[in-house]
Amino acid sequence: MKLHINIPDSLSDITLEQYQKFDKLNTKENEGTVFLMQKMVEIFCWVPLDLTREIKYNDLISIVEHINNLITKEPELITTFLLNGKEYGFIPNLDNITLGEYIDLDNYLGGWENMHKAMSVMYRPITLKKDNRYIIEDYKGSVYQEQMLKCPLDVVISAMVFFYHLNKELLSYTLKYLKQEIGENLSVDQIKTLERNGVGINQSLSSLTTILKDLNISQN
Repeated sequence: MKLHINIPDSLSDITLEQYQKFDKLNTKENEGTVFLMQKMVEIFCWVPLDLTREIKYNDLISIVEHINNLITKEPELITTFLLNGKEYGFIPNLDNITLGEYIDLDNYLGGWENMHKAMSVMYRPITLKKDNRYIIEDYKGSVYQEQMLKCPLDVVISAMVFFYHLNKELLSYTLKYLKQEIGENLSVDQIKTLERNGVGINQSLSSLTTILKDLNISQN
């Protein structure tokens, strides 16, 4: 039987929804199993699960390794992208983020299951664009959450990496500022206490650290 397999060439060929389906199965119990490899081919290559048995074992290994290599890539922040004929843009000025945006983003960055909701906060339809500058729609809660399920994975990972480094810098600046205000070096216990109490910043940083480690993406 001749089997046609659509192997993704890049992260942009994989959707957020596909990765969310895979993430639910990517557990310690399934780690390294043939079943997980079959599910990877089913989810990312659109091959019915029963037909994956027809693939040569060596070919299956090659496909899985190829997909794993794609997932571990660390793209630069992608500020705009097209989805269903509509152009979406990353929040142009984070200094002007609203409290509602901040709260929802902080809540949704906790794991893959809510990542499409986080993406609907970070990216919204562009209403006006000139050269590299643009304006996006005001935040309207859950309006674009379902659409973001089809968001390319390279856009998603680029945004997560960006926010990881942003939160890491914010936490570092906060500690430096407090040291200057106190006028002396903070002890290790004091630093740990401040990090534990770093509401928002520290929670998001911890969540993103876990996600990036799962993707085998360097946090340096």
